[in-house]
Amino acid sequence: MRVWSLHPRYLDATGLVALWRETLLAQAVLHGETRGYRHHPQLQRFQQCADPLGAIAAYLWPVHAEATRRGYRFDVSKIRGPETAPALVVSDGQLAYEWEHLVAKLRVRAPDWLAQIDQHLPPQVHPLFAVVPGGVAPWEVITAGKPSGKHRP
Repeated sequence: MRVWSLHPRYLDATGLVALWRETLLAQAVLHGETRGYRHHPQLQRFQQCADPLGAIAAYLWPVHAEATRRGYRFDVSKIRGPETAPALVVSDGQLAYEWEHLVAKLRVRAPDWLAQIDQHLPPQVHPLFAVVPGGVAPWEVITAGKPSGKHRP
């Protein structure tokens, strides 16, 4: 499961569909409707906020908007909450880590997409997040084959 802090505009078709499905799964987890993934690191920032259900719904709305902009038909009725929620914070180090991770994925999976997206740094953040100074998030799982994590404090 990867719930990106990056704006969904950077994701190729495969990545955008995966984000939609994985975030719907995250929504189900937060609603207590599945036993799996309850302790997944990607959910910690939602679980730790004041309104996890509102935050995950507010996360899904811009994903849906991006899909609609591209002509995809994601079922909006699956979003079970408000379009807005108080911003969650993401560190600039986490954002840089995710950008490095996404670019590495796109180099292999969708080099044509990578060539056409705006690669100016810093990348645009998902609208739910506010960027603050800092390193890679402590919940981020860094394994072999992923970016270096050199931004971790």
